[in-house]
Amino acid sequence: MVSPLHIRPYEEADRPFLRTLYLAARKDTWTWLENADYKLEDFDRAVIGETILVAERDGHLLGFASIFTQENFLHNLFIDPQFQGTGAGSALLHAAEKTFTRTGSLKCLVNSKKSVGFYLSKGWIVVATGDSPKGEYYLFHSSAK
Repeated sequence: MVSPLHIRPYEEADRPFLRTLYLAARKDTWTWLENADYKLEDFDRAVIGETILVAERDGHLLGFASIFTQENFLHNLFIDPQFQGTGAGSALLHAAEKTFTRTGSLKCLVNSKKSVGFYLSKGWIVVATGDSPKGEYYLFHSSAK
């Protein structure tokens, strides 16, 4: 029997593992990008001023989401590659959506086809496209609220 998944607020003790997870998940997901410059400290910069939620099962961290709550913007949602498909991403997305006070938004790189499919399957809608240093992205809006 699988233990329940818990979504909880970030604690400072989570930082070392989440740094490692963020590094590994980006390398695993963004395969078309050069990743030699990725560093553990990238996590620290990526979540400044954001609300961080953590997915945990049996004391093991499976992933995290960071939300810029002032803008109802889901900035990051990363799951440890070995735990993708376990429901952690869906649970984090649902928890992030609960923080929104109006329509939520997120950007997802077009080349990240698995992630694009995930958000579409959860009812998010592409409302625009744009360009970033990492490539073309979709701007998604949540269908809720």
